[in-house]
Amino acid sequence: MTTAIALNPPPDIELMRLALRSSTLSHGLRVRGDRWTAEILMGAFMGLRKFEDWISLLGISRATLTKRLQQLLTMGLLQQRPYQERPLRHGYHLTQAGLKLYDQVLMIWMWERRWGSHADVLPSQLFHKTCGHAFVPVLTCSACDAKAGMNDLHFTLKPVTALLDDQAESTRSARVETLHSSSKGLGMRVDRWTLLIVTAVVLGCHHFDQIGHVLGIASSVLARRLSAMVDEGLLLAQTDLKDARRFIYRLTPASRDLFGYLVCFSTWASRDFLHQPSSIRPVHKACGKPFVPRVTCSACLEPLLPWQVSFHAH
Repeated sequence: MTTAIALNPPPDIELMRLALRSSTLSHGLRVRGDRWTAEILMGAFMGLRKFEDWISLLGISRATLTKRLQQLLTMGLLQQRPYQERPLRHGYHLTQAGLKLYDQVLMIWMWERRWGSHADVLPSQLFHKTCGHAFVPVLTCSACDAKAGMNDLHFTLKPVTALLDDQAESTRSARVETLHSSSKGLGMRVDRWTLLIVTAVVLGCHHFDQIGHVLGIASSVLARRLSAMVDEGLLLAQTDLKDARRFIYRLTPASRDLFGYLVCFSTWASRDFLHQPSSIRPVHKACGKPFVPRVTCSACLEPLLPWQVSFHAH
C-alpha cells in the first residue's frame, strides 16, 4: 500500500544532469561498477589469490573472471606474483593502489551484513589489531573526526568540464538480479544503474521523468530498474498528491545505507583514479568543511588499514 505525499521539484534539474554526467562517481562506475569486479576485489581483501578459488566461491565463468582480472591488472589494482612452491604459476595480489579501496570494501561488508543475502560467506566479525577489539566500520569526517551520515551533509553541484564528454551513456541493461538471489557471491548485488539512481534520489530527484533526465537512461530500462528496486526494498513508491498518476520515489533504510559506499567510491575515483575534482561536493554541516570520508574503528575511532584488521570467517 502506498502513501500519498506532495514533494516540490528540485530547483535546477539541468544542473543536476550535468553534475551527474560529469561526476567522478559515474565515470568510476563505468570502469569498476559491475558486481563481479566488486566481488573479486572483496575476495582479494579476504585473501583469495588463486584463479580457481574465485571460480569456486563466486560461481563466475572462467571467461568473465579472466576479463575482470585483466582489467584490474591494467588499472594497477592487482598484480601477479609467482608462488614460491610453484614458480611457474602466479597468484593475484593487491597493489598499493588496490589497498586504497579498503574503505569501500568495509562499507560493502557493513551493508551486506545488514541488508544482503550473502553474509554467510563474508567474515562474520572484524577485529582491530591496534586496539584489540571487535569493531564495526564507522564513517567519519576527516576534518573534524565526527561520525557523519547522509543527513549530516549538504551538497553543492559544480559540473567538471573535463569529464563532460560527448559520449552518450549506454542504456543497455543487464538482467536485474535480486538482492536475495540464491547464487554465490561476496558482495552487494547492486550495479551501476542502481547506485546512480540512489544518487539521483539523494540529490533530490524523486519523479520518474526527473531521474530519467538527469541520468540519460532509457525509459524502458528505468522502469524495470525502479520496479525492481521497489520490490527489493531499495525505494519507496508513494503517490504524488499533486498528480495521482505519478509516483514519488524515496529512499529506504537499505538504500540510505549505500551512502557510505557511494561517498567512499566517489572520493577514491576523484583522488586516485580520475585525478579530477568531484562535481558533487558534500559539505559537513557540523564543521562547515568539505566532507572527505574516513572509515574508523567503532572501538577506538582510529582509521582502519587492511593490515591492521583480522577477521573470523564462516
